[in-house]
Amino acid sequence: MQVKKIDFFKRFRHLAQLIWAQAAIKFIVVNALYAAPLVAVQTAWAAAQTTVHGTVTQVIDGDTIWVQTSNRSKPLKVRIQAIDAPEICQTGGVAARDALKSRVFGKRVTLLTSAKDNYNRTVARVDLQGEDVGRWLVGSGHAWSFGPFQSAGPYASEQSLAQISRRGLFSRGAPELPREFRKRHGSCFARQ
Repeated sequence: MQVKKIDFFKRFRHLAQLIWAQAAIKFIVVNALYAAPLVAVQTAWAAAQTTVHGTVTQVIDGDTIWVQTSNRSKPLKVRIQAIDAPEICQTGGVAARDALKSRVFGKRVTLLTSAKDNYNRTVARVDLQGEDVGRWLVGSGHAWSFGPFQSAGPYASEQSLAQISRRGLFSRGAPELPREFRKRHGSCFARQ
């Protein structure tokens, strides 16, 4: 009987080694398929960033502004990167727009730009005298931190602090996310 127990444990060990080897291979394949392209995209994005300076001429809503640059005859429509502010017709939308307007309207800003969104807006980090405007909006409770693939984004800690402190949007519980609002109601601008 004792011999059978040894055989059983040898087989079990062999099976465990096979499972471990399969898991290791899966890990390597997944990293090769997903992590490497993500690093390549991040590297390409960083390399493609352009710095632009200009003056904010209009504030559309809590995450969209127009910036007049010296090298363009028309202002540049800019979507502030890594945030999502409430729609203008959504609760908190006007307050978010007004907060952004009081902060940047008529002021010179620096844009770190690299892409266009689906609405042909330039997506950019907006800096006002060294301050990240997106970080300020999230921290003051006027927008959500927003990352790729619906991740928490770069301002997650600022958002958590705004929620705990019940600032802005978070003063009355958990407000509806703009993407959920758009799914249910569509764009506010389409109604005008």
